[in-house]
Formats: sequence, structure tokens, C-alpha cells
Amino acid sequence: MASTRAAEVAEILWELKRADKLATFSSIAQRAGFSAGSNGRTMRTCLKTVRRDWPHLQWWRALNDECKLEKGSEHEEMLRESGYELTQTDDKDDCVTVRALTEHLMEWVEASQAAPVG
Repeated sequence: MASTRAAEVAEILWELKRADKLATFSSIAQRAGFSAGSNGRTMRTCLKTVRRDWPHLQWWRALNDECKLEKGSEHEEMLRESGYELTQTDDKDDCVTVRALTEHLMEWVEASQAAPVG
């Protein structure tokens, strides 16, 4: 049985898919009402559950908070297959990131921040 947190993350991944957007571990966790954990540990656990219980969901839309992916990883492969352009990071590590990242990151507007209607 999936955890409540994983179920919340699954809902958010579905929202990201519909919007054709990506999001960081912290922003997903915050939207789901919990902390992403040290180095995203809680989110990583949730994503493992999502992949097991809801394999049709696009888990790869969740990026670590640094938005870095290990070059040659399954994560990189899934993003490329979905049409995202990736570029080498400036760091000395062997990582890539999404080109024009800010265009692809989801920005949720909370009800209290939304413009008044009427």
C-alpha cells in the first residue's frame, strides 16, 4: 500500500504532466505538505513508491533541488526522450541540466497570491 505522501506526489506528477512542466523536489514536497528531507531523501523514497505503484506516471518530471542529473542516467534519458534539451553543467562533475530551465519549471500560485476576481 502506498504512503499518503507518495499518493500526494503522484497527484502532483499528474498535474505536472498535464501542464507539461518540471518541478524540484522541494517545490513538489511543499505543495504536498511535507519536507523533501535531507538531500531530497523523503522525495526520493516517494518517487520509488510512485514508480512501483503508478508506473504510468512521469516520475522524471521531479528534479533534485540543484536540477542536476547524472550524465547517462535513466533520468537524463527520459527527459531527452520527452523532448527536453539538456546541457552540460559548468561544474567539474559529470552532470547535465535542462536548457532554459526556468521556462520548464512549474510555478504554482497559491490562492492567497492570486489576483482578485471581479
